[in-house]
Amino acid sequence: MPTLSIIFGIILITMGLFGYFGLGSQSITALIPAFLGLPVTILGVIGLKEKYLKLTMHINSVLMLLGFLGTVGGLIKFFKMLGGAQLERPEAVIVQAIMSVLCLVFLIFAVKSFIDAKKNK
Repeated sequence: MPTLSIIFGIILITMGLFGYFGLGSQSITALIPAFLGLPVTILGVIGLKEKYLKLTMHINSVLMLLGFLGTVGGLIKFFKMLGGAQLERPEAVIVQAIMSVLCLVFLIFAVKSFIDAKKNK
């Protein structure tokens, strides 16, 4: 799980930097994925030490849950956009949708990991 945290964190940081610099957005909100990805990555690195694993993965799960809850609206807008709706900032909606899906996928892996850890005790 710590390695997965590092991978997801790096993806989120990259998305945030791409959203800000690559898409030419001048809004600091374009960096939100990076703001989430940085602590997720750091906690993943700390979680590589066995004694911190449980704590760091639980914190990362809470962070990703908050990330999902904060971006699920973008996922809904994305599906509306696919249905033909015209949105003001479609690039932002796409980034929010991707972030939402990434956070949800991480949460699914985390819950499975927690269940497996409980069974293996």
